[in-house]
Amino acid sequence: MNGRERILAHLAGRPVDRLPLMPITMMLAARQAGARYLDFCTDYRVLAEGQIRTAEAFGFDYVNTMSDPAREAADCGARVQYFDDQPVALDEERALLADKVQLAGLKQPDPLGGGRMHNGIRAVALLRERVGQDLLVEGWIEGPMAEAADLRGINTLMLDFYDDPGFVRDLFDFVLAMELRFAREQVAAGADLIGIGDAAASLIGPELYRDFVWPYELKLVDGIRALGVPARLHICGNTRAHLGGMGRLGCAIMDIDYPVPLAEARAQMGPDQILVGNLNPVAGLRNSTPAAVTAALAACHRDAGPRFIVGAGCEVPRDTPVDNLRALCDYARTHRP
Repeated sequence: MNGRERILAHLAGRPVDRLPLMPITMMLAARQAGARYLDFCTDYRVLAEGQIRTAEAFGFDYVNTMSDPAREAADCGARVQYFDDQPVALDEERALLADKVQLAGLKQPDPLGGGRMHNGIRAVALLRERVGQDLLVEGWIEGPMAEAADLRGINTLMLDFYDDPGFVRDLFDFVLAMELRFAREQVAAGADLIGIGDAAASLIGPELYRDFVWPYELKLVDGIRALGVPARLHICGNTRAHLGGMGRLGCAIMDIDYPVPLAEARAQMGPDQILVGNLNPVAGLRNSTPAAVTAALAACHRDAGPRFIVGAGCEVPRDTPVDNLRALCDYARTHRP
């Protein structure tokens, strides 16, 4: 059973030979390729090389196209800051939609128009070409809250929920259309699964999540499923107030970051939701020991139950000791669901 077969079988509830292994690696993958992170973010060939080298070195079951949250915003015309060896950043002080009137005239970017989204689609195609059917290829898009914050500015958006809720919904409509178009082109290029990053959703309270964000996440997940592929949701941070809603989205895979007890996620999401996680990437993985990593993963597995995929709570830090990361990978290789 190869990695792609293992993940897809696990998602379908069929028996697998061992736990699937799907840690998030970005900066670590760039280091595996001996590349600057700037090049990993902006050159699909470097991204593909880093992902493949990482998967081969550690026995991952998949490769992914995550690099930073600024692809879509950049193609919309947002000001983006690039650094040699740090993640890409949005310039919030000069946000594209600092004047919300600009939304009415904002055009949907063409994901095949040669911009950063096109670079991501090329990464999917190259990964599909190079890994064949051996590893699962995961595409990536931004969620409604995260992308709206990138375009409007997170602090301003928080005020908009109270000052102009109609504008927030109009902005989310724009984001939804853009992200589904981006997802469609990634599936056409060979993506087996589409991940959704909606990090900023952990920063709002349960009422705002329920009334504003959740309905659009649901439309996004439904739209991805209509493309014929499963969806994965990753919300960084503490999502304890949102677990019930997240569990009703219909995502095939739900990432749980380390502030959330996996037992609590399991209780609120039910027995069938596949959970990924959720070691603290720094304290529990980078600054830990192989024995402690193994013990912590055993606790995660116990709390999550059989519908579990091995990974950290969020991105594996690039300077994680090799022995610690191998301990995480060895747990997956030596345990069944």
